[in-house]
Amino acid sequence: MNEVMTVPNGRPVAAALPAERRVGDYVVRLATPADLHGARKVMLDTFYREFGHGYVADWHHDVIDLAGTYLATPGHALLVAATVPYPGGDEQVVATAAVRAHGPRHPPHPQWLVERYPDGSTAQLFRVYVHAEHRRRGLARALVRRAVEVVTAQPRYQRLYLHTDARVPGAEAFWRSVATPVWDARDGVADRPQTIHFEIPLPGRCGPA
Repeated sequence: MNEVMTVPNGRPVAAALPAERRVGDYVVRLATPADLHGARKVMLDTFYREFGHGYVADWHHDVIDLAGTYLATPGHALLVAATVPYPGGDEQVVATAAVRAHGPRHPPHPQWLVERYPDGSTAQLFRVYVHAEHRRRGLARALVRRAVEVVTAQPRYQRLYLHTDARVPGAEAFWRSVATPVWDARDGVADRPQTIHFEIPLPGRCGPA
């Protein structure tokens, strides 16, 4: 059923998208202010428990101001997966994904990559994290699908870009299953950055060159 959906730039856009989608015992949706505390907890838990480096201000400034970064900034979006509560219970945010309205930066990434994914027409996917207890239930894929829908609903975007750290267990295999590899910064050399760059095709838009 067609509805008017509020996309990340805060302006209503006609879209054939439901307010939320059910995925087993979970719902996937655009985040509301009520979701931000739970989303922040998922992100911080990932930094400390999964990545081992904790919160780093230069890398994670968006996590402190999720509302300003994702709910109030044109072109940005935050998506969450939450448990479907039992009667009388509360939802729990267990997974996140975020979209920002810009491409990669130089440095640290090469200039040719910045030129390939310019600001204005590129959306970038960040913060695709699933709490350890809720993995292998299709939540990451569902969040990526929802992010593609949100990005595609905005005509300005021609490409959806992301990069991942190949040292994170399961990250490379997952992204290769849903996205097109663009450049592997490792290039067979062990001491190079362990970063792989990907593009997710957008329906009706230009794809990887």
